Amino acid sequence: MGFWKRFFRDKLAVAGLSIVCAFFLLSILTPYIAPFNPSAIDVDNVLAPPSATHLFGTDDLGRDVFTRMLYGAGISLKVGFVAVGIATLIGILLGAVSGYYGGWIDIIIMRFVDIMLCFPSFFLILAVIAFLEPSIFNIMAVIGLTSWMGITRLVRAEFLSLKERDFVLAEKAMGAGSGRIIFLHILPNAMAPVLVSATLGVASAVLVESALSFLGIGVQPPIPSWGNILTQGQSTLGVAWWLSFYPGMAILITVLGYNLLGEGIRDAIDPRLRS
Repeated sequence: MGFWKRFFRDKLAVAGLSIVCAFFLLSILTPYIAPFNPSAIDVDNVLAPPSATHLFGTDDLGRDVFTRMLYGAGISLKVGFVAVGIATLIGILLGAVSGYYGGWIDIIIMRFVDIMLCFPSFFLILAVIAFLEPSIFNIMAVIGLTSWMGITRLVRAEFLSLKERDFVLAEKAMGAGSGRIIFLHILPNAMAPVLVSATLGVASAVLVESALSFLGIGVQPPIPSWGNILTQGQSTLGVAWWLSFYPGMAILITVLGYNLLGEGIRDAIDPRLRS
């Protein structure tokens, strides 16, 4: 109960939660509230400015930008959640094994983590995507498979501390197996920093997906995403500012929302961490 009291006292955390929930609801309700088909071409309304009919204007094919922004929200959040889910699963498993067993297992896993951290994440993603067909599924997998190292370190650190606690030693004395101790006793107590990292990771994944789509190797047209809408706006910036402004603001607000939410969760879990 103390967690929720501390969380809702933090106005910035509540603002972040409100932003996240708003975009989540929009992505669910998109098929029902979108005013147009996201792929519908209207040659009579090419690069039309924002108006009552087209709230965010139209693009160079006459497609409604507001509709495409709504569908793009679903794509971005889907990539963020799935990619972070993959990274979290890998990070938890490797971190738990490394921290619990220690010894040569810990050495091998942590040296592998160090090797992965030597490569700049975004350039590693670019290199992998270059060899694969650009698609939303490949993007989810690649982002997830290249962003688990931080969670691995967090989980390992928690396990190194928790495995020496009395409740773990008592379970060992009672003859409990390693699997039971890891997943039923230590892991639930090690999830707090993982939750914070995962929340912040969604923001990072949204940024990476947008950047990849902007570069043309992410979500491919005609599937709408905030990144490829920005790409269209790059070539028409002088005559169609709305193609760059609205998706840019959507990315900014989404990332800000997840960052505020993650910081709020961190401070509510352990107020001593508040800067």
